[in-house]
Amino acid sequence: MADTPLINFASLVMMAVVPYLLASQGTMLAGRTGLFIVSQEGVMLVGASVGFLGAYLFDSLAAGMVLAMLAGGLFGVALAYFTTNLKMDQFVIGLALFFLGLGLSSLLFKIVVGVTLQPPIIPTLDRLPIPLLSEIPVLGPILFDQNILVYLSILLSLFLYFFLYKTSTGLSLRAVGENPKAADSLGVSVTRWRYATTIIGSMLMGLAGAYLPMVYTGTYTDGIVRGRGWLAIALTFFGGWSPQGILLGSFFFALVEILALRVQVTDIGLPHQFLRMLPYLATILVMVFAFRRVRAPAFLGQNYDRESRTSS
Repeated sequence: MADTPLINFASLVMMAVVPYLLASQGTMLAGRTGLFIVSQEGVMLVGASVGFLGAYLFDSLAAGMVLAMLAGGLFGVALAYFTTNLKMDQFVIGLALFFLGLGLSSLLFKIVVGVTLQPPIIPTLDRLPIPLLSEIPVLGPILFDQNILVYLSILLSLFLYFFLYKTSTGLSLRAVGENPKAADSLGVSVTRWRYATTIIGSMLMGLAGAYLPMVYTGTYTDGIVRGRGWLAIALTFFGGWSPQGILLGSFFFALVEILALRVQVTDIGLPHQFLRMLPYLATILVMVFAFRRVRAPAFLGQNYDRESRTSS
């Protein structure tokens, strides 16, 4: 069956889901232990820069992904240390790490590549059609003819749902973000869980950033993330701090993004600045109606002091 404009559009939406999904699931995972990350934009920028440079220097997209995740993980270690061990304000540290990532991403690229009129290009991720399933009319090209990270991000969301809500370990994790005092009294290590979820969540953000040059552009440019990190925070609230809600919400955010891009190439006489703000406008409108129904983890954004048994 030949691709139609509608099938192509839906396929692009599936492709655009990944950065939103990875960054938001990482935000949710850390938030479930009470640590509210606000440095997504900076971590994604570093992931995009390191991921591109890794793929360029080692001639391997896989190497770029691994390095991007490691870079994101280092940001997670820093965030967990300053907020969990030193009990510093999560929002302030998150913003500091955002600005660090903003400058570091550009600096790393200029150190390795330099200032060039024509930046180097890396090959983008190939599609990986699933045998038989990709041949299903209409749904096949949309769902089963995507790159590997599309499949992995969706499988990750399903795994997180099962882990958080169907296992005792997931229950312990969620307890840390709801009532760390009670969790601590039952032998659950608040510090260990906060470190683990923050590092893993930041690694997912780094991979989300690396996805952009590896799929969209084939090169790194300053500002390549284009606010997706900030939108990931809104998406996490919109998804109710749950893997399944974030999975569904990611499709909405990706739909708005692709729709705005498609409208830009049509001759409708609207300024491109207006079209570029559509995802953010949609975010505001959605949050106005959805925010009242959202229940964030009870201890979100607070630091736990085991000695005093109170937040700080």
